[in-house]
Amino acid sequence: MLSWNKKIAFWAKLAVLATLLVYITYATTRQPFDLAVIGRAVRQTVNPGRWVLLLVLLTPVNWGFEALKWQVLVGRVERVTFRAAYAGVLAGLALGMAIPTGIGDTVGRVLSLRTRHRADSVGAALVSGGMQFYVALVMGAIAWTAHLTLVPIRNSPAAQTLAVGLWVLTGLGIGLAIARRSLVNWSTKWPFASRFAHYWAVAGQYTGAEMGAAFGAALLRYLTFSGQFLLVLHLYGLSTLPLPDRLAGVGLVFLVKTITPAFNWLSDLGVREAAALWVFAPYSLPAPVLVAATLTLWVVNILAPVLVGLASVWHLRLNGTNGV
Repeated sequence: MLSWNKKIAFWAKLAVLATLLVYITYATTRQPFDLAVIGRAVRQTVNPGRWVLLLVLLTPVNWGFEALKWQVLVGRVERVTFRAAYAGVLAGLALGMAIPTGIGDTVGRVLSLRTRHRADSVGAALVSGGMQFYVALVMGAIAWTAHLTLVPIRNSPAAQTLAVGLWVLTGLGIGLAIARRSLVNWSTKWPFASRFAHYWAVAGQYTGAEMGAAFGAALLRYLTFSGQFLLVLHLYGLSTLPLPDRLAGVGLVFLVKTITPAFNWLSDLGVREAAALWVFAPYSLPAPVLVAATLTLWVVNILAPVLVGLASVWHLRLNGTNGV
């Protein structure tokens, strides 16, 4: 039986790796480009190599903040080193490209742990993802409010209603964080919810200091990849826009990407590109350059870490090794 389990694990991992490689090939070859337009935009930038280097160097910083957040939150289930947390994050990122709707990310992180009680860490993964979602929501609410001021043509009653809705959700997020322990206790009293209560029970165990540290890491990560987006815009000669307009645009692109269901085979690049084209449409920026900018950000910030994360996927254990 052990031999068969090993064979199943081997072929399952091999299938995942093959799926990831096929997706990477598909995603990077389906983008149409006007290379002449893109080349002219890059040549207008002073010292483009310097900006590319800074963009690349910020990638491990970006995912380092995510690893720090994961290390803090999963510490309630299993104490892990920063290196182990980083490996788990990269494994989750790689699996997230093969398994849609965020499930792959959770599976990768959970399987990277050594404890036999991995189900208890699902709640930590949910809190981690929810916290990053909330940061994008808050910053998106600020960005949308600013965008309506900067682009009056879009300041319609429907747009104002959307702004109010975003701020209401922001307030609800604060209330959810405050009442999380009561909500966890409440869920144990309902027959249907109680069956799954142990998955999110850890959410009610965090101290204020732990939640604050995790939120700080989430915010720093958001600021880091926002800075990377601004670097990409500068690299492609799009920094002629006033800074407030660029900041609002970046916040909106990330908001759309965050709230859109992650059916990764089709949406990751498509949503990012479509959002950028719509957000910056009033400024009449060249579409091929915007598409190239979003793809560059994806290659540097997603594709490269995924390739590194493939090694972590291969070393995932289907069974834990230590009880807690």
